[in-house]
Amino acid sequence: MSDANPNPEKPLFEAVITPHRSLSARGFLLVMSLIAGISFISGLAFWMIGAWPVVGFFGLDVALIWFAFRANYRAARVREIVSVNHDRLRIERTDTKGRRRRVEMNPYWTRLEAERDEEFGMLGLSVTSHGTSERVGDWLSPPERETFAKALSKALHDARNTIPA
Repeated sequence: MSDANPNPEKPLFEAVITPHRSLSARGFLLVMSLIAGISFISGLAFWMIGAWPVVGFFGLDVALIWFAFRANYRAARVREIVSVNHDRLRIERTDTKGRRRRVEMNPYWTRLEAERDEEFGMLGLSVTSHGTSERVGDWLSPPERETFAKALSKALHDARNTIPA
């Protein structure tokens, strides 16, 4: 056993996991501008040939797409924080409404269980202790989940085998 971590309150490991969002705020503005521009030009063409009621549907399409993107960005506020100290493993989840749920386990009794597929790699990762099981890293891709599992496994090992100061 070694005295590797001089501050017992400082986490040996901490990871913040959020869902991947490929469209930035600037990209969102660009996409919405493009959709609005195409809808405006198309609506103008229909207006000029006398089919003016169609213009409202083009506006409705833009509004619905905007609301769908906003709901997607609201869903992106969820997060999962996994941290390991000498005396506890903490999993804290925040949902889309900002509500938090925390699960704590003793790292000495905690083990990792991986669900694997030969073709796709690690499909799921669970942290298990005393009959309680919590899935972690569901938003990660299989290669990212593998890396996360290795780092978490090392942190659990370190928590078991070091003496806090």
